[in-house]
Amino acid sequence: MTAKEIFLELLKPDGKPERQLLQYEALQMVLGDPIGKYLHEGRMPGATITDRWGTVIEWPADAPGSMPHVTEENKVIKDITRWRDYAHAPEFIPHSSDPEAWERCRARARERAGDERLVAGFMGTGIFEQCHFLMPFQEVLTNLYDHPKEMHELIDYITEYRLSYVKHLIENLKPDVIFSHDDWGTKDALFMKPEMWREFFKEPYRRFYGYIREQGVIAIHHADSYLVPIVEDMAEIGIQVWQGVLPENDIPALQQKLKGRMVLMGGIGAAIDRADAGEEEVRKYVHDALHEYCPGGHFIPSITYGIAGTVYKHVDPWIDDEIRKYNEGVHLPGFAAPERGRRNPVRLAGGSGAAAAKPGDAPAEKAAEKAFAGTVFDEISEALQEGSVSETLDAVRKALDSGADAQTILTDGLVRGMNELGEDFSLGEVFVPEMLRAANCMSAATDILKPLLAGGASGGPSGKVCLGTVRGDLHDIGKNLVKIMMEGSGLEVIDLGCDVGAEDYVQAAMDNGCDIIACSTLLTTSMDEIKRVVKEAEERGIRDKVKILIGGAPVTQEFCEQAGADMYTPDAAAAARAAAAMLSSR
Repeated sequence: MTAKEIFLELLKPDGKPERQLLQYEALQMVLGDPIGKYLHEGRMPGATITDRWGTVIEWPADAPGSMPHVTEENKVIKDITRWRDYAHAPEFIPHSSDPEAWERCRARARERAGDERLVAGFMGTGIFEQCHFLMPFQEVLTNLYDHPKEMHELIDYITEYRLSYVKHLIENLKPDVIFSHDDWGTKDALFMKPEMWREFFKEPYRRFYGYIREQGVIAIHHADSYLVPIVEDMAEIGIQVWQGVLPENDIPALQQKLKGRMVLMGGIGAAIDRADAGEEEVRKYVHDALHEYCPGGHFIPSITYGIAGTVYKHVDPWIDDEIRKYNEGVHLPGFAAPERGRRNPVRLAGGSGAAAAKPGDAPAEKAAEKAFAGTVFDEISEALQEGSVSETLDAVRKALDSGADAQTILTDGLVRGMNELGEDFSLGEVFVPEMLRAANCMSAATDILKPLLAGGASGGPSGKVCLGTVRGDLHDIGKNLVKIMMEGSGLEVIDLGCDVGAEDYVQAAMDNGCDIIACSTLLTTSMDEIKRVVKEAEERGIRDKVKILIGGAPVTQEFCEQAGADMYTPDAAAAARAAAAMLSSR
């Protein structure tokens, strides 16, 4: 079979492909069509541009790609209740309707695809992503709660734009495949509750993928995210291939659940795409992945990125060669692999590696919970966890009127509520919007309490943290969540922002008397900056005075030890707990 024939065979519920595909082997990706050229004009390493929607796009010279840089000052939508005044979809058709340009693009794609590949039209920045290109990510998620009517309207507007875009692309490029991007979660959780995704995004995407399928075009959706709770919804709305499937999704269990209704493409995570990745490490990782995922069928092994190729070019040939070796072997047909269950993300690496205890496990904690029951502090904690600013403030004022001191209200009500919510976040029981709304409650309540706190006491472990995303990386979602959780634990956080160099971390720690330097990254290309932070702290003579805490999707405990950092944590809540533990042990 050709690569194209194998791909088409995989789409059949009872298909029998003769071998595993080599990653993107069956797809001829078209990245330079006339619409794409118009919409992405000016994006290049070292450039900062404003795109056709008005979003500031940055591409640091040492980064692998561009990212939106959306702040309170430069956001496109200033007020969600008046979104129509600010959001204006690009008029791309007048600028991308040259028949000769399309003919050249189409002929080039078909020539390169030949008879062995499918021509794939590429569409980045999906419906959800477009929302947080227009306003800060945090605002998008809280607005789903606070302004649902306006968010439905904005999402419908973006959906109409995406439909116009894909119609024009299909009519002019005549592709076999539409490859569309939209990330809906982190590596461990959805960005929002499954019910909220269904309320706001399922039907718009049913329309989008429904149109693609009606045209006889194959629908591929890229999301390198944890999407287990909505995977059957994805198959239902017409997605035929989910590309970017991270190993954290428990691929064998998904194969059993889907039974061929959707092809899973991915399984090879960014952890092995590093400058220092050796041949033995890469080959073992890929070998293990192939033997775990391929027997379940309807699987295409590939790097989880939404485009072909690893960042570090020496890695790709080893991946492909391991797939070839797998294909040379004799394998049994698909079988029912045992369900392994989802990895418990509540883990403070650096210790024994055991999962953190759930709230209430210890007798002392149970006694404390009993003591709190029925008190006004319970009301404060519950209101904060519900995300109601008005109810939180009412409970805080009620506590003050009853004679409770501000310090106790902070520690036994507000901080307690944030900590409990953080535990649930680590367990995957609450999501980013709930964390953000709770942070708003905390901020409003502490404004009332600050004048009453003796000596400005914080109610949590005293200490300062300088926090940032490392040089070469503009991702800030994880970093912002860490800030929320740390401040909720009573720590003072100096937020250095994104693209922060080692010297800036260390200088900020020295200038502010910080006890902890916290570094985040989402890119393997930026991980070495963490090593430079450790080295810079040593050279400037403060390494014995500060702890270095690290995290992010590609970061592991092994890397933490190699870099010489003090602790790695897998999520924001764990980072806050780790920081508190570090400070309490001083």
